[in-house]
Amino acid sequence: MNTKDYIKLMQNILHYIEDGIHVIDNEGNTVVYNKAMAELEHMKETEVLNKNLLDIFNGLDEETSTLLKVLKSGEIIKDKKQTYLNKYKNEITTVNTTIPIIENGKTLGAIEISKDITKMKELSEEILTLHREKSNPKKIIQSNIKKYTFENIIGESETFKNAILLAKKASQTPAPVFIYGETGTGKELFSQSIHYEGVRKNKAFIAQNCAALPESLLEGILFGTEKGGFTGAISRPGLFEQANKGTLLLDEINSMPIELQAKLLRVLQEGYIRRIGGMKDIPIDVRIIAITNEEPNKLLKENKLRKDLYYRLNVISIYIPSLNEREEDIILLADYFIKKYNKKLNKNVKCIDKKAKKALLNHKWHGNIRELENTIYSAISMIDYEESIQIEHLNIQINKSENIKNNINTSNEKCLDELLKEIEVDFITRALINNKKNITKSAEQLGLKRQTLQHKIKKYNI
Repeated sequence: MNTKDYIKLMQNILHYIEDGIHVIDNEGNTVVYNKAMAELEHMKETEVLNKNLLDIFNGLDEETSTLLKVLKSGEIIKDKKQTYLNKYKNEITTVNTTIPIIENGKTLGAIEISKDITKMKELSEEILTLHREKSNPKKIIQSNIKKYTFENIIGESETFKNAILLAKKASQTPAPVFIYGETGTGKELFSQSIHYEGVRKNKAFIAQNCAALPESLLEGILFGTEKGGFTGAISRPGLFEQANKGTLLLDEINSMPIELQAKLLRVLQEGYIRRIGGMKDIPIDVRIIAITNEEPNKLLKENKLRKDLYYRLNVISIYIPSLNEREEDIILLADYFIKKYNKKLNKNVKCIDKKAKKALLNHKWHGNIRELENTIYSAISMIDYEESIQIEHLNIQINKSENIKNNINTSNEKCLDELLKEIEVDFITRALINNKKNITKSAEQLGLKRQTLQHKIKKYNI
């Protein structure tokens, strides 16, 4: 097969790849340009194939084109954001990984794999605009957005009351706060309470989920951009500037890429930011609250969180206990949600039936307070005329092994072997469901060898 036939074959194969693929030779001429890339750049394949890159894309040169940069340097560029204009002056924003094609030490060309983030970029612009409007003191007064304070936090268990006490103390200092708690425990509620009962309550409170955007966009959202920083860039303040004198909440801080964590650490240490593409250092005074739903020591061990950044943020550390650790609060919270959804749904539910209470107390609340609230919401929605929540109204899986345990002393119909079998089958079944029938993960959860679990599955015909 000669070179032309090989390139034609590659062009046909790459048509079926979802990512954009653009390959140039050592003179900058396009030799492969797949369908996904054509759609991404709003071009026709015939307009690009066999033509020089600089003749097609206005404004690109050896410095701004990732393909030409790699062709010149021979080094890989990974996950680089690029904004440029196509032939028709349409703005395109991509995240590219560009790789040199090298043979016998000679660079023959370069291949670029592109993901379209034009819509994501537009979304980030909208996010910044919304944050800017929300952080405007005049608009804060007029805003209908719910602001939480410690009065909105419900709980009587000792561990939970200790968390509230620590959060109240934190509200009176400017020190960074690190909050850890499982999903649904109320981390943002605590964060807002710390802000709105502190000395910065009349300044901006801005929350950003670090897992919601790729690194290339998150950096610009946090630190802002300066016109000319890259093709298509405009001058705009980032969240640090918008939150100046106020509070910036960084949710899922562990999802922030390590490289960006290093830049965040530098900002916290030096007290100023520099916009992307900017030359000016901008002083900032922002109180940081960082939250995560994973155990910090685990994150440090797995290198998901820089140790130096963690120690910088962990000046005040607050652990919010899970609902399973505060059993005495389950019914208290359930009663609160009954009142809330009675009003919302125009119902008149007054209490929870004894069996339903027992089911709520026995249930493992993996979604914590959020799951409990949705359970009560669902129950009240299903009630027609009754004045109490019955067990059949609860949209939760009743813990069969708990029921078996409660009936061991009173059941004369089953021998001990049968009861133990039921418990074992229930535990294995739930482990398989939780791990999507993955035998290895289920065995780890149950503390069994993989072969032992397979034997029991076959034995009990699960």
